[in-house]
Amino acid sequence: MAEKMTEDEWRAFISEGTRTGKVSTVRADGSPHVAPVWFVLDGDDLLFNTGEDTVKGRNLARDGRVSVCVDDERPPFAFVVLSGRAELSRDMDTMLHWATRIGARYMGEEAGAKFGARNAVPGELLVRVRISKVVALSGLTD
Repeated sequence: MAEKMTEDEWRAFISEGTRTGKVSTVRADGSPHVAPVWFVLDGDDLLFNTGEDTVKGRNLARDGRVSVCVDDERPPFAFVVLSGRAELSRDMDTMLHWATRIGARYMGEEAGAKFGARNAVPGELLVRVRISKVVALSGLTD
């Protein structure tokens, strides 16, 4: 039977290893758009990078509502869905800091700086999701 994760449990779950987030945004016609992202937590916020001209970048600039799902597809299965509002930043210093941290999480410390430099450029965005709701369940098949 599924169990609700505590805050400490869901934070550890989404920060473990290199699990990606599946970001859901709202298209102009109201339909959903989902895309995978690399991310990190910063206190009560989730951060990721995207291009201004991507579907998710354009969607978030128009409508900041966003949800991110992080899951474990191995039995006994678990997932965390974080919902909130996105704030977009084009500040290069801030973007470089967070893009480097994100890169280090997914590609290792040595490659983090390269990833940060690649993603902290004009035309890119830093997305800060102010989390307002969390649904986190583990042991779905126990």
